[in-house]
Amino acid sequence: MPVILPGVYVPAHFRPDDAAVRELLAHHGAADLITSTSRGLMATMLPFVYDAPGSRPDAGEHGTLLGHVARNNDQWREPVQGEALVIVRGPDAYVTPSWYATKREHGRVVPTWNYITAHAYGRLVIHDDPAWVEALVRRLTARHEADRAEPWSVDDAPPQYIEGQLRAIVGVELQIERVEGKFKLSQNRSEADVEGVIAGLDASGGGRLANAMRKARRTPGRQDTEATAR
Repeated sequence: MPVILPGVYVPAHFRPDDAAVRELLAHHGAADLITSTSRGLMATMLPFVYDAPGSRPDAGEHGTLLGHVARNNDQWREPVQGEALVIVRGPDAYVTPSWYATKREHGRVVPTWNYITAHAYGRLVIHDDPAWVEALVRRLTARHEADRAEPWSVDDAPPQYIEGQLRAIVGVELQIERVEGKFKLSQNRSEADVEGVIAGLDASGGGRLANAMRKARRTPGRQDTEATAR
């Protein structure tokens, strides 16, 4: 009998391809690290950088996620029972039935939520090594400062101050063994409904999600069904 691993519920029309999932892992903001321990579930929200498969010899088939937590955070000290989980999110937004063309046709519509997410499962490795942590901090800083007119650098702070800050954090690495993405972008709605949702999001400040929906419309295999799927 095959072993069925638990995971996120993903109807076929909301399942992204591998390239889309890797793009999300590489460009997300912060994510939730969740571990099961002898003390129960533990969770921390933190930014990660993604090492894609092939980027380094030990990155594995699905890559790795690298981050750091405060030394005083007990999560890194507690042995993980089973897999660790990182929940990565893209843009998300409430979708009102008022945006659907079908509301005006027959009214049989309900609210929903559109979103982009990926659940990465794997082995959590701890890096209590100042050199490893400093390299990671520099990578995180460079990534998130890149679009600023005057990017801040780690070297802008006094060296002794940075040394103290580095001693106060510990590195974490999720060696990804499986990853499940779900891009719920109204792929189960009619073309007219999708157009209405995109227009509504554009008008209400949801431009990032609207752009993701535009991209999904160009993806082969979109289904024009109205199955309820959350």
